[in-house]
Parts: sequence; structure tokens; C-alpha cells
Amino acid sequence: MNVLGIIASGVAALFITVALAKGARRAALRPHAPDESGGRAPRVAALRRAGGATVVLGVGTAADGALWFGAADGSAGSVAGLLAGAGIVAALGLVHDLKPFRAALRLPVQTAAAVLVVCLAGLSPAAGVLAVLWIVLVTNAFALLDHADGLLTTVGLVTAAGLLACAALGGDPALTLLPATLVAGLAGFLLHNWHPARLRLGASGAQFTGFALAASGVLIQEAAPSGRAAWAALPVLATVALADTGLVLISRRRAARSLLRDTDDHIAHRLRRVRVTVPGTAVVLGLWAAVPVTTATLVYAELLHPAFLLLPPAGSVAAVFVLLRIPAYTPPRTAPSRTASRRTAAPTTGAAIPSAAPAPGVAGPAPGKGAPSGTARTAAGHPTVPPPPTGRSAAGVAAE
Repeated sequence: MNVLGIIASGVAALFITVALAKGARRAALRPHAPDESGGRAPRVAALRRAGGATVVLGVGTAADGALWFGAADGSAGSVAGLLAGAGIVAALGLVHDLKPFRAALRLPVQTAAAVLVVCLAGLSPAAGVLAVLWIVLVTNAFALLDHADGLLTTVGLVTAAGLLACAALGGDPALTLLPATLVAGLAGFLLHNWHPARLRLGASGAQFTGFALAASGVLIQEAAPSGRAAWAALPVLATVALADTGLVLISRRRAARSLLRDTDDHIAHRLRRVRVTVPGTAVVLGLWAAVPVTTATLVYAELLHPAFLLLPPAGSVAAVFVLLRIPAYTPPRTAPSRTASRRTAAPTTGAAIPSAAPAPGVAGPAPGKGAPSGTARTAAGHPTVPPPPTGRSAAGVAAE
């Protein structure tokens, strides 16, 4: 595959994604009839979640067009299997965006799509099993990053750029097709996914992105020359996604929470709790992803010693332990005890009502003993006399 074909495929993916995303954005922001509860129509949220379908259509159309014109040469079968598997998981994600279902039901479909990629790539049984496990793991790890504006799009863009560089340096330039179109598609979608996001990748775009990155890494590693450290360099590209998954699993395990129930305990959520803005979170994780991507690319190009590949994972592990110290779960509220609720019952409100003055001939309190409790007093300590009733003068009261 020549350089002009790669550039043409990327430009096509960029323009198709931008055009489709612009139409989806207009449809999502168009006024709709309110639902019964008085809010926005429910399909508005579904349209925003299904925005990732524009990336799938843009990247898939450009890559299929390149395959149709014979751009992949001898690797057409492997690339076609990769596109077919990514399309399967994207279709499943679109169904989930429109009508959510349990996440555990996605694993068999993802496994079947990974098996399809491995079989068409011609991997050995042992390598095929490892490749299937890796593809399923990385697909779900990247999909978990779609919880903040521009986060998954930024990290996926940086990772795809690293795969593109490795594929260009490898022995099969045809494998640059999908990374090149994915870089262009994610760049076009980022215009609508940056904070404040009008569209989201959703389950469709997130699973497509994760599956395409994981499967592309497997194919590039299989086609790499024997002298390159591809077996160690390419897995490092997924460091940020795996660090986020590890943080979530450890945090939920320590808090005795369900591992499959998604809550606000990811890296982005913890950064938000320490006053990092939403765009700043995407930038921080993008720079975090750029470190292992750059290191892996330089090692793959034989410009660095493979020992440098230990630095990004070690730094990510240290960062995970630091992030675990940021509280992610609010403590449960304890109900007040009955005794405390009785003691803290609201006292009678309002000013104390002064007692009436003693009638003539009735002796008041004995000197030195003070007035009864609740009687208002003057500054000298004498009981005050309440004002006469409304509409009656003091003389009338005395005459009575």
C-alpha cells in the first residue's frame, strides 16, 4: 500500500466522520416534543449516545473503499477480518445505546469477533488464544474510558497514532490502513466530543475504537520482523486504559462494591475531585498516554533499549496507588438515634408569653422569692405588667 493511498483513506475518513457527526449533532440539538414527565424527549439522549456510530461509518467506509480498490494487497484477508470483527462489536454497542442491556452479554460477542480476526490472520492456536484474551481485555478497558467529554477520543487518537507509526516501521505497510483511518475519524469526531460535548462515542464507538486498537496491535505484532521487540512494545500502548481498569477493580474490591456496576471511581472522576477541569482531565490523560506510546514506538524502531519499556508501566502503577488515596465513594449516612432525635426536638418557638398581672387584693409573690418561672422581668428585676387588651383603655380596666 502506497503513501498516497494511506493519505487518501485518512482524508476520506475525516470528511465522512465530520459530515455525519455534524448531521447527528443537529438532530440531537433539534427541539423535540417533551415526554410525559415534562422533560426532553428520551430520544435526545439516545441520539447523543449513538454519536459514535459516525466514527464507525466514517472509518469503516474509508477502509472498505481502500480494500475495494486493492490497497491492502496480500493482507486484505487480515484487514477485512479486523473490519468485520470491529463492525460486529460496534453493531452490538449500537443496540446497547438504543436499549441498554447487561454488560456481561457483550463478552460472548466480543470473543466471537476476536476469534474471527485471529482465524483470518492465520495465528497459531497458542498465540490465537492469547490474542483473543488480549483483544477482549483491551476492548473493554478502552470502552471504560468513555465517561468524560473528549477522554476516550483523545486517548484513542494518541494510541492510534502510535500504532500507525509502528505499522509504518513494520514489515507490512498495508496494516497502516485501519490506524490511519482511525486517527482521522477520531480527530474529526473530537470537534463535537470536546467539552462541552454535544455527541458521545457511546457503547458503539467506544467498543469499535477499543477493538480496532487491540486487533491492530495483534496484527502488527504478528507481521513485525523477528529482530524487533514488538511482543513487549505494542502492549505498552494500552497502559492508560489498563491503569484505569486496574484502579477501578482495586477500588471496588477494597470498598466491597460490585465489580460490574459502574460508578464515579475512574481516573477522571478522581482528578475532578482535586479541582482538575473536564478539558484538563482529557489533556492530562492524553499526555499520560503519549509517554508509553512514544516509548513503545522508539523501542519498536530500535532507537531505545527494550529496558525503557519498564518505565511507563512502573510510573502508571505508582500513579494508581496515589489516585487510590483520593476518596471516590461518599460514606453512607447514619440515621439519628431515637434518644438524640427526642433531645434535639424543636422547642416551642416564639417569644415567651408574659403572665397576667395579679388582680387587686391578691398578694403577689413573697419578697425575695422572685416571680414564678416564665414571668418577664424589667432591668431592676420586677415583674412586668402586660399591655391591656386591644380596644380597652387602662382606665376602663381599673374601673372594672
